[in-house]
Amino acid sequence: MNPYFDQLGRTVLERWREQNFSLETFPEIARLALDQSPPSQNVDLEELVHEFLSRDEQPFQSQSGFGQPELVAFNDQRFYIQILFWLEGTTDIHQHEFSGAFHVMQGSSIHAEFDFDHARSITPHLRVGDLRMKQIELLETGRTVSITSGRECIHSLFHLDTPSVTVVVRTHHDPGTGPQYNYLPPHLAIDPLHTDALTQRRKQLLGVLETLEHPRYATFVRKMVESLDFERGFNILLHTMEHLQDLGEWEPVLAAFQERHGELAKGVPATLAESLRRDTISRMRYHIDDPDHRFFLALLMNVPTRADIFAFIQERFPDQSPVETILGWAEELIEPTDFGLTLLDASFPETIDVASERQSVLLIDALREALEEDPESNDSGGEDSVIFAALAESCLRPLFS
Repeated sequence: MNPYFDQLGRTVLERWREQNFSLETFPEIARLALDQSPPSQNVDLEELVHEFLSRDEQPFQSQSGFGQPELVAFNDQRFYIQILFWLEGTTDIHQHEFSGAFHVMQGSSIHAEFDFDHARSITPHLRVGDLRMKQIELLETGRTVSITSGRECIHSLFHLDTPSVTVVVRTHHDPGTGPQYNYLPPHLAIDPLHTDALTQRRKQLLGVLETLEHPRYATFVRKMVESLDFERGFNILLHTMEHLQDLGEWEPVLAAFQERHGELAKGVPATLAESLRRDTISRMRYHIDDPDHRFFLALLMNVPTRADIFAFIQERFPDQSPVETILGWAEELIEPTDFGLTLLDASFPETIDVASERQSVLLIDALREALEEDPESNDSGGEDSVIFAALAESCLRPLFS
């Protein structure tokens, strides 16, 4: 066992014992212990890795799939300390069934916190409401953040550097604080640990039909959502949305679900569209390595408006214009394809026949106009409007808000 983490664990244990192991006091005890002796200043990461690889005398290791990987550095019957490596990690918006604190030992992350207002349970595993961001901040190496179990701490992390490493001092489980919901903005919360075997088998069977390009795929899905309950129907929509959109059959299926569930389904279209947008951005992170580009992706995923994105960029790069910073990133992120240029997931419109060099200029010009003016005022028509629409319908959409 690494001596630093042994001492950190014993310090937390003694201080918590003085508070009679009150769960209410644990987050502050954990945060204070991490801040008073920060892992980022007291642990040599390379030595830690070598020690863990070469010595068998280690705390009991869990079977957790969290982290890339997770190392347990201290284990007590009441709490433990984990070291989480993140190579491509972007967490869902989630809450916890444990409490404590986490410390950024290496790297940096975008940390967003949320409230879930007007919430009501539809089943024990699904809730509807209004997810609202209340705070977003950049966490640099050395920062420590408390974790409160339950619905008071709904958050997400978008890791910017490879690797990012966090140290978490946490309880094993806080009774009565579950389920550990994941949140799908702007309107749903689901229990990711709930397994519905019938729905899982239906998804697998639909996968077979998709692979076979079955001509009645869309018909089967529409018939399903016309009869399924809200929870199962929503999961089927989430699973089939991309393929149905490729087939041009999405709108009739969504309409069938809305007709089946009426007012309850009001927030579903926006939730599904946002889920697809966030998944698209998450997948981009796997082949985008530059920390500044990942910072841009984090803003596009988590920050809802152009003004807020500008403010965040200005905070991190105070000597640069947010507009010119974004345009510089855009120029670096433009890539050629067999059909023309793309900027992230925005493709240059195939209906406009110009050389690739000219495509790049037109994309950047359209983005500049969106950043410098009110996008709603763009009524020039013709090619400019088509390019505008392609950008506004992509993951760049917050820049047009």
